[in-house]
Amino acid sequence: MKRHNFSFLRCTAAIAVLMGCQSTIAIAQKPAKDSVRVLETVVVSGTFADDRTPITNSTLSREQLKEERINTSLPYVIGQQTSVVASGENGTVGNTSLRIRGIDGTRINVNINSIPLNDAESQAVYWVNIPNITGMAQNMQVQRGIGATSGGTASAGGSISLQTLGAASQPYATADLMAGSFNTRSYSLTAGTGLTPKGFVFDMAYSNVKSDGYVRNGFCDHQSLFMTGGWYGNRSILKGTVIIGKQHTGITWDGAYAEELDADPRYNGAGAYMLDTFGNVRYYDNQSDNYNQRHYQLYYSRQIGDLWLLNATAHYTHGDGYYEEYFDDCNWFYAAGAWSMLYNSDQITRKQMLNHSFTGNITAHRTTDKLKLSFGETAQRYDGQVFGNIIWDQAGNVSADNDEWYHNNSLKIDATSFARMQYFPSSKHNIYADLQLRLIDYQIDGPDDDLTPMHFRGQYSFFNPKLGWNYATGGGNRLYVVAGMVSREPTRGDIKDILKSTTARDTVLPEHLTDLEVGYRYSKNPNFQLAANLYGMFYKDQLVPSGRLNPVGYVLMENVDRSYRIGLELEGALHPVNIPRFSANANITLSDNRIINYTWSYYDYYGNLQTRDLGNTHLSYSPAVVGAAAAGYELFKNFRIELQGKYVGKMYCDNTDRQELLQDDYFLLNVRASYKWHKLEFQFLVNNLLNNHYRLPAWSFDDHQADGSCAVYRAYYQQPGINFALRAILNM
Repeated sequence: MKRHNFSFLRCTAAIAVLMGCQSTIAIAQKPAKDSVRVLETVVVSGTFADDRTPITNSTLSREQLKEERINTSLPYVIGQQTSVVASGENGTVGNTSLRIRGIDGTRINVNINSIPLNDAESQAVYWVNIPNITGMAQNMQVQRGIGATSGGTASAGGSISLQTLGAASQPYATADLMAGSFNTRSYSLTAGTGLTPKGFVFDMAYSNVKSDGYVRNGFCDHQSLFMTGGWYGNRSILKGTVIIGKQHTGITWDGAYAEELDADPRYNGAGAYMLDTFGNVRYYDNQSDNYNQRHYQLYYSRQIGDLWLLNATAHYTHGDGYYEEYFDDCNWFYAAGAWSMLYNSDQITRKQMLNHSFTGNITAHRTTDKLKLSFGETAQRYDGQVFGNIIWDQAGNVSADNDEWYHNNSLKIDATSFARMQYFPSSKHNIYADLQLRLIDYQIDGPDDDLTPMHFRGQYSFFNPKLGWNYATGGGNRLYVVAGMVSREPTRGDIKDILKSTTARDTVLPEHLTDLEVGYRYSKNPNFQLAANLYGMFYKDQLVPSGRLNPVGYVLMENVDRSYRIGLELEGALHPVNIPRFSANANITLSDNRIINYTWSYYDYYGNLQTRDLGNTHLSYSPAVVGAAAAGYELFKNFRIELQGKYVGKMYCDNTDRQELLQDDYFLLNVRASYKWHKLEFQFLVNNLLNNHYRLPAWSFDDHQADGSCAVYRAYYQQPGINFALRAILNM
């Protein structure tokens, strides 16, 4: 792999990683009686916001996460949260994704124990790579807007912070079995020693999920293993964590045309080929996506005096995998470094990747009666290789070693420094400030799968400040205001798209966000809670989905000069005193999401570049209305039934506001029943109770005609109708 001389970034990152593996200065509150809990909370949840932090958020406890684990994929676990839209290519199993306020997963910062989980290049989190991640979670927080600072990819719309299982006071074990529609079944085991008299603790969680999937070839076979062990002293913690994910998933990202789904709702054409001249269709049996991901984390923390806590965190991630595809009647063949025409020859290709990521994290926190101060640094070095082989060709032109037709390498160094302060001039209000500096050096070298040279070198520096104010009264009322700016670099996919672009664009720009939020919460009365949040997110050069996909399912993005997202979020919860067995909660987001003076660029039938000024258009995949509600009632002791509803409004699938690319709204109603008997618990879930056969957008394509008209082709992901899941949990 070719290497270049780096600027001061290389030295900075090396020093930061070394420091992250040796020592850290961190500052914490004076320890309470349970010093283990205090220390651990500071070490692994530094990105969590509390009720005095002016950041819009919702937190799910361990018990709440347990209730939602009947959903095996995290996007659907948090799908009822405010402004969250979960989606899947194949229902709730296989490849799933989420959006917060219409913003896709590459703009959402995800971290585990304050360590960034987002892939350094794609900046996405592929939830299939860590199946049933909530089974290893102590708690989770979803932050909307710019969020608290952490290392890695900057949050440009939301963040998710997850804390893994902490030290339990007693030994425990839990067995969890689930079976459902489409031959879906899973089992998991969670166990821990509890804190021993010598201060040692060990926890583990194993999960296996298998399903045939709703659509043809939508199968999944996922495994995850979580292990953690540590020593807890009176004033120090040494803890190691291992997270291993393995996934084998059928390819479903192609979607299907409406007429194909009308004839067969479970249709998926991936891997199809003609067996004979009579048109008999067969399917390649290994049309699949496969990936192994391993995370190794090491934490050390030591409290010095009543104010100082020293933290050190080191993290290594190794990933490798491939996806394999059958191509019918290919008109090309690659051999000896060149393409040749070879008509009507079937081929099987395997595209592979191998990557390593090293992260060192340094933090510091100090708390007095008037001041809470945090500062630190995260440094990450990512090495990646992407390459492809032709493993079979119908004409017999593949060598015994398989022909590698492309191979490119990438190196990315990311150094993040931050300082965060909360000043408390009185018991009722505080001032919040958060400053982040990111330095990135990113390069790609080598040909891509179509032999386009991938020679790119980008160096970025971003300063991301936030300032807020929080006011709380003794009556349970809380008012907060926060403003901040965030800038972030383009992803690998964004860069590739520009390097291969056939439009007028010749570069991809970083995007910049200014976020303003005003929130109110009332929480004193345990029988009634209310929250409201007004936000304005104003973008410069926002990268937004174009409505198109590349050949492997990545959404192709485009810079738009100016755009905004303005919305109102409302939340409420009710626990009536006179009906103690009843509870209800609801949330709704009303928003306006627009591009200002959008210019649509395209090539006409004759290959001439055309542009059209469309004025203010709607941002793609950004519904104006998103809402959720749930109501539960305990029919008799330990038996509870709950109805859950989710509404997602209409949205456009690209940025041109054309009616043929307007996606229908949909409403889902689920019902869940649970019964607890001694150490056993049973859950029964009915998804999509109304049997709504809705479709989600996959991609669109414009075919410009000689007469100036444009034919629009669309593909969809068909979602299943009514389906079931039954779960049994044994707590030992």
